[in-house]
Amino acid sequence: MPCKHYLISGRVQGVFYRSSTQQTAQRLGLSGWVRNMRDGRVEAVACGSDAQLARLEAWLYQGPPMAAVDNIEITAQSEIAASEFIIRY
Repeated sequence: MPCKHYLISGRVQGVFYRSSTQQTAQRLGLSGWVRNMRDGRVEAVACGSDAQLARLEAWLYQGPPMAAVDNIEITAQSEIAASEFIIRY
């Protein structure tokens, strides 16, 4: 199963980006996690089909209503052992 690692920058903390990402990923049937980083970015890893990941990526660029995404760095990620999509703290 393909997995990808995302580093999202912009106004993405304090705008419900993590929880919205979790809800979107769960709705798409993805596994993985999302968390805030100390430098103001949001980091996520998601695993699923290519179609599921493409839909998540389209959503990540938009984000929730108050977010303003400037950039997303996307890299391939080795598969992780996860059965659900969680928020990490």
